[in-house]
Amino acid sequence: MAGGIVALAEQLQGICLGRGLTVALAESCTGGLVAATITEVAGSSGYFLGGVVSYSNDAKATFLDVAQGTLDAHGAVSAQVAKAMAAGARARFGASLAASITGVAGPDGGSEEKPIGLTYVGLATAAGVDVRRYQFAGDRAGNREAAARAALEWLVEAAPGAAPR
Repeated sequence: MAGGIVALAEQLQGICLGRGLTVALAESCTGGLVAATITEVAGSSGYFLGGVVSYSNDAKATFLDVAQGTLDAHGAVSAQVAKAMAAGARARFGASLAASITGVAGPDGGSEEKPIGLTYVGLATAAGVDVRRYQFAGDRAGNREAAARAALEWLVEAAPGAAPR
């Protein structure tokens, strides 16, 4: 695991423990990489509640309450699904903040409409749910790490203004 993303997890932990915030995750293309990075840091149990690796659409619907209609209309790799995943994780875990990641890591699975590297990161807080779109240009491992970094960076950015739950 790259030291840079572990440093982000350490930074997130310091903010969350200092403010009484909790974090949950909903990961797809990263396959648990964000959760593994967070738990690499001793003391993460003080704020990290858990996560769901929802690789299949059924898992997204069952464990994160992503509406089947949303999946059918927009596909798993979409802003709408990323938002629903983040909201579902926040609700299921009762967390202050929840991040989601869904994308096309590669090397297969891309299309003209949804190319390899296309990734959506969602963030749910008490203030609402938002999403950011990324187009990463790495190989599978690079795209997964870039997505994990993007999610951790956004959590670090959002945590100081988040309200404890």
